[in-house]
Amino acid sequence: MKIDQAIIDRMGRTLIARGAILDDYMIEALMNRGVSGVYTVEGKEDGTTEKENISEKMIEKIEELKVEDRANVKLTESVKKRVATGIAYLYNNTESDDFIDATNNIANDLMKAITDNESIAVDISALKVSDEYTFKHSVDVATMAMIIGKQHGLTEKEVYEIGIAGLLHDIGKTKIPNEILNKAGKLTDEEFLLMKQHALFGYSILKDKKELSDPVLMGVLQHHEKLNGKGYPLGVPEEKIYEYAKIISTADIYDALVTERPYKKAFSPRAAVEMIMAMTDELDINVMRSFLDSIILYPVGSTVQLSNGENAKVIENNPKYVLRPKVFGLKTGKVYDLGNDLKCANIIIK
Repeated sequence: MKIDQAIIDRMGRTLIARGAILDDYMIEALMNRGVSGVYTVEGKEDGTTEKENISEKMIEKIEELKVEDRANVKLTESVKKRVATGIAYLYNNTESDDFIDATNNIANDLMKAITDNESIAVDISALKVSDEYTFKHSVDVATMAMIIGKQHGLTEKEVYEIGIAGLLHDIGKTKIPNEILNKAGKLTDEEFLLMKQHALFGYSILKDKKELSDPVLMGVLQHHEKLNGKGYPLGVPEEKIYEYAKIISTADIYDALVTERPYKKAFSPRAAVEMIMAMTDELDINVMRSFLDSIILYPVGSTVQLSNGENAKVIENNPKYVLRPKVFGLKTGKVYDLGNDLKCANIIIK
């Protein structure tokens, strides 16, 4: 079921965004919070119904043509619950003696999810580990950064370390008042100045934990730095930004763009990718390529609407053209190879 309302807590924080697909974990979490029912979408956003009128012959053709997606990260419900509990513990117990052990436990779960099925891609819509934005965001960023790092050629040890940095990249937000973190309106200059210090606060929390390497610490400190030197908190130039930070920055921006918050609507995954592709003066171009090779925007089997008005089933993704998969028209039975066929150059997915 697709939810047709945002679930917002008493502090104005969005727990579940409108349009999210409800799963058993989310339903259980809602019921535990006393939410006994929600509005759901009966049809798809393009106006078609869930039960598409597709002939048996077309179904057979789609099955014949489709090429399964690359292995992507899958977290079981038990792992999601364990990770959600672990990340909440970390952000509420930064001075705990077992802080590093708890961090490693979460990173081990994520690493196992990646290595068990040799994952080389991530479907961001399938992660959802927590009802609380900061926790969910931290796990999303860590998972994406690990996959991007793997695509980028990092060693297994480095992929694990960047997972640690991703989990902890926003730990400094524990020093920011909730009324600023979750403010629905625009921050004042003073509030924004304080918010920009969260990376520095995070570094201060972690710097004396000897088990954390310098690249991990710098990944936390520098995840808002930009290649053009206009980032924060220090405004360092490209040559002084660590590789972990460059990777985490890309994952962080994407996840923030596609997530609904009290002060902004979520961008569509397509719009978010296009925005990132335009940030060549801020993000590392090689990391950007690894990011594009790592995400699945339109999973095989999903239904999309084309700019020519036809609905289509995605039958094959092309990592080189993440925005332009091969699709099967449900009205005409025509195959549109959006990434390679010049005849399809004027057709986009709406």
